[in-house]
Amino acid sequence: MTFFKTVLVAAVAVLASNVAFADDYKVGDLSIAHPKSFATPPGSVTAAGYMTITNHGDEDDRLISISSDFPRTMLHKSEEQDGVMKMLHQHDGVVIPAGETVSFEPGGLHVMFMGLKKRLKEGEQNDVTLSFENAGSVDVTFNVEKRKRSSKAKDHSGHGAKKDHSGHSN
Repeated sequence: MTFFKTVLVAAVAVLASNVAFADDYKVGDLSIAHPKSFATPPGSVTAAGYMTITNHGDEDDRLISISSDFPRTMLHKSEEQDGVMKMLHQHDGVVIPAGETVSFEPGGLHVMFMGLKKRLKEGEQNDVTLSFENAGSVDVTFNVEKRKRSSKAKDHSGHGAKKDHSGHSN
């Protein structure tokens, strides 16, 4: 019976590790982990995307652009200014320092998908191209996941559900 338990635990560990790394991508010295967005409510015209990017190299790189099939896709950072949270377009891209990991997460750096024609539903996938200054470009898939409520900073997928971000400051 002990042998069976050991084999079962090992099998579960192997399966779990495959699931954990099923949505990782590499380009040059960079690895991109768990690109995701959350399901949006009906009528939403925006959604946010999240991921982590690790630079395994000896030189900084920069995420300079992002493209998708959505009408508009931008790199943003949520930041408090004078007591008010604002979304700031990252005109110069996002530096990925050598030997470090940069997290795109609710309340911080994120990808904005704007001009949605339909809501994002759990289980859907959206193809996105990330372009880096040194490493080049890589196609990744953002999986749409169910939103989990937490005490952490809220993301703003669907923020201004009836509003368009087309007038967003560039």
